[in-house]
Amino acid sequence: MSSSGSLLFSSNKERGVEISCRLQMRSYASLLLLSSVSLVLVVTCDSFVREEVSALTAFKEAIYEDPHMVLSNWNALDADPCGWSGISCSSARDHVVKINITGYSLRGFLAPELGRIKFLQQLVLHGNNLIGVVPKELGMLKYLQVLDLGANQLTGPFPPEIANLASIRKINLQSNGLTGSLPPELGNLKYLQELWLDRNRLQGSVPASSGSDFTSSVYGIYASNTNLTGLCRASELKVADFSYNFFTGSIPKCLGYLPSTSFQGNCLQNKDPRQRSSSLCDRAPHARTHQTKSPKHQPAEDVSKQHQRTSKPAWLLALEIVTGTMVGCLFLIAFLTALQRCNNKSSLIIPLKKLSSQKDHVTVYIDSEMLKDVVRFSRQELEEACEDFSNIIGSSPDSLVYKGIMKGGPEIAVISLCIKEQHWTGYLELYFQREVADLARLNNENAGKLLGYCKESTPFTRMLVIEYASNGTLYEHLHYGDGCQLSWTRRMKIVTGIARGLKYLHTELEPPFTISELNSSSVYLTEEFSPKLVDFESWKSILARSEKNSGSIGSQGAICVLPHSLEGRHLDVQGNIYAFGVLLLEIISGRPPYCKDKGRLVDWAKDFLELPEAMAYVVDPELKHFRFEDLKVICEVVNLCIHPDPTKQPSMQELSAILDGGIDTTISADLKASSLAWAELALAS
Repeated sequence: MSSSGSLLFSSNKERGVEISCRLQMRSYASLLLLSSVSLVLVVTCDSFVREEVSALTAFKEAIYEDPHMVLSNWNALDADPCGWSGISCSSARDHVVKINITGYSLRGFLAPELGRIKFLQQLVLHGNNLIGVVPKELGMLKYLQVLDLGANQLTGPFPPEIANLASIRKINLQSNGLTGSLPPELGNLKYLQELWLDRNRLQGSVPASSGSDFTSSVYGIYASNTNLTGLCRASELKVADFSYNFFTGSIPKCLGYLPSTSFQGNCLQNKDPRQRSSSLCDRAPHARTHQTKSPKHQPAEDVSKQHQRTSKPAWLLALEIVTGTMVGCLFLIAFLTALQRCNNKSSLIIPLKKLSSQKDHVTVYIDSEMLKDVVRFSRQELEEACEDFSNIIGSSPDSLVYKGIMKGGPEIAVISLCIKEQHWTGYLELYFQREVADLARLNNENAGKLLGYCKESTPFTRMLVIEYASNGTLYEHLHYGDGCQLSWTRRMKIVTGIARGLKYLHTELEPPFTISELNSSSVYLTEEFSPKLVDFESWKSILARSEKNSGSIGSQGAICVLPHSLEGRHLDVQGNIYAFGVLLLEIISGRPPYCKDKGRLVDWAKDFLELPEAMAYVVDPELKHFRFEDLKVICEVVNLCIHPDPTKQPSMQELSAILDGGIDTTISADLKASSLAWAELALAS
């Protein structure tokens, strides 16, 4: 090979090496750039997922009772919440888009951190037992389409931040205790189709008005160019329900396409549909002068902020959690052991007003205006009326009942709760206020009337003051008194009076009210033997449930109640109807509901209820006469009440109508009654 050829070969070789090096460098640079971008994306995604997981964890921490364990698989160590119960994610599994936990009896608060789940489209927590306020932070969910918090126990003012939900299509806040007025800005929600606000305590006017040349279509689409305000601007609104609130004014013309039932049960000027009575409207909740703050869960927020500042290795995080869990278990065992002794140094004392437990991540807000319209008595007033609390007419492990006479006023029954101050938690204070407010709603001649309450710190006092019925309980007259006092006609008047009282409680109140333990001891009689239903046992039931959950009773009989054991008033309409059937049998037979030697009254009476020739056997032998026509009606109603299939039980409205239509309670009824029924029975035997 010539020297020139060698030089050419060497030059080409060097150039090839140079090109190869350049290609490798470019490939390495591209790979480095791709890795950097991927790393940034991974870090970004991890940071965002961590924020969503932190928000969901804060929600779980605010739930202090989960009876169906629906949140049991919500594990904060799992960076992917898409497999958690009630959680749905986007198709790329990179964002939480739906939370749906309906009808699982969750008890607790709505965590404000839910507002951090930026891409959430549906928040459905219908039919639980959530308390507290609706967090204003939910207004930050700009992609939210469905907000369903109906059928809970939420209180506080309607948050105006809800009007910031630009994508919302459905809002359901029905059957809660929301107060305040509706913001006119709700009309700015251009996609809103459904608005359910019925059965709250909202007031003010329905925010909707328009100009004089206003026209509308059947579905609320407006053709006028006038200055529409409020809900008149919500052109997509198809369904709305404002019933059973305290709205005033008149039904807006632009909402005339809605059915009349959407506005019933308010304080509107319209004569039709049916509105609340003026007395109920006068007791409407007053608007607050300040906005109630949403519960804050500081521990959860601190954790979230800490995660945003630093990123710990997974093994270190797992080690910390395992260690914390072990320490927490040891603390819990020691705590329960100390609680069983239930000494006077309780660790569960919570200050009243803003009540917070850092351990449980729960904040309780006591509503200072809840009892604003209820009379508050001083302890000294009640002590003087009840003769230094010496006139005891009833007692239980949880309460004492005194009889008294107010100066220049009526006879009263005072229920004093037997619980020590150190065992009185913030949750019980909240329950006490709710119970007083619930009892204050009752206004019927056959329901015991709450006259007021007493709440003092020194000495610690929690009392309910109820109008006293001077003739004692129905139980005393049936089983210890003179049977002759309760003639057949008088018993029939008591029966129809009880039925009317239950009809009022079940069907004429919103929400309904039920008697915790309906029996002859919960029926008090006036001088004219008119019945009054009194719910003395509601405190017994709540404290009994608290005792069961905490599993501890003090050495001196005081009950130690854990905060998470708070239960609201249990609404048992079907249970009341069944108990009413048993009570009817007790009234006509004079037998107690249960005898040790004869068993249950219902089992004994079943052999006679459906046989006309044997019905008379269930009648109290002390009665000298009875009306067989009345007896047939009573037996018919008893059979309906104790039907084995609760779904076939009629309502108290139907049962009351049957009794009123079939029983003669006039003055001449005793004269019409005869002893022929007893004679026919004797001949038949």
